Amino acid sequence: MGKMAAGNHSLVTEFILAGLTEHPGLQLPLFFLFLGIYVVTLVGNLVMITLIGLSSHLHTPMYYFLCSLSFIDLCQSTVITPKMLVSFVTEKNTISYPACMSQLFFFLVFVISESHMLAVMAYDRYVAICNPLLYKVTMSYQLCSCMVVGVYIMGLTGATAHTGCILRVLFCKADVINHYLCDLFPLLELSCSSTYINEVVVLCFSAFNILIPILTILGSYIFIISSILHIRSMEGRSKAFSTCSSHISAVAIFYGSAAFMYLQPSSVSSMDHGKVSSVFYTIIVPMLNPLIYSLRNKDVKIAFNKILEKRSFL
Repeated sequence: MGKMAAGNHSLVTEFILAGLTEHPGLQLPLFFLFLGIYVVTLVGNLVMITLIGLSSHLHTPMYYFLCSLSFIDLCQSTVITPKMLVSFVTEKNTISYPACMSQLFFFLVFVISESHMLAVMAYDRYVAICNPLLYKVTMSYQLCSCMVVGVYIMGLTGATAHTGCILRVLFCKADVINHYLCDLFPLLELSCSSTYINEVVVLCFSAFNILIPILTILGSYIFIISSILHIRSMEGRSKAFSTCSSHISAVAIFYGSAAFMYLQPSSVSSMDHGKVSSVFYTIIVPMLNPLIYSLRNKDVKIAFNKILEKRSFL
């Protein structure tokens, strides 16, 4: 039977993306909802990048990392949302095999990079609160640059490994991806060849790209909380905690939504539930990050007001 199946299959040249929902009545409202989210994401992240670039008092390690996070969010949203919007207004949302592999590659680059960038930002907050006198020396421009480059290298390495492995997988007659993007697990479900190597690679890289950032974040915050508790004045504690609150919110939303999707037991988990929860870390998080960091940050508000004042004088 295996030989017959191998001999009879016709290789898939394009896939059909099932989209977020099949209910006709929801298609148009969801199109406008996600179009609005995409516009807010683009504007929010572009404003954040521009603001940090133009404001000299924001040229610090924390905002350098935040600028990189905004760039990652901007790119991730652009890789996913436009194609998702097409699924709401077309009856059959097809994507060619090369385009699907490209989307998978760039999605993985930016989602892995985001995971490591949040860990780098946690380390930055650890140094700022636990070793404030050595902060400028420790977080030098050279170290910050190396960390950001390292984040992108890890994103590219992980994406290359996963995409390289999926390219060797054979896809037969099944061509409907039960998702709104070319994600790893929905693609592996369509395979008519062995996915053992893919599963091993997913396991190895997940340990590196999820466990290491989470342990870095947890370790950093254990030391941060310990340092904050040693501060005697309530004002000092409040000020120290406020510098971390935005980052804690971003971490909770990103890892919380990812965990909700991937850590459900198989009896509970279904691809439809997975699609809804993946909306949070692929589309909602890139929109929320600039809002979290701007609405809860005095420095960003001051920089924004200064630029508006300059514009009004011109």
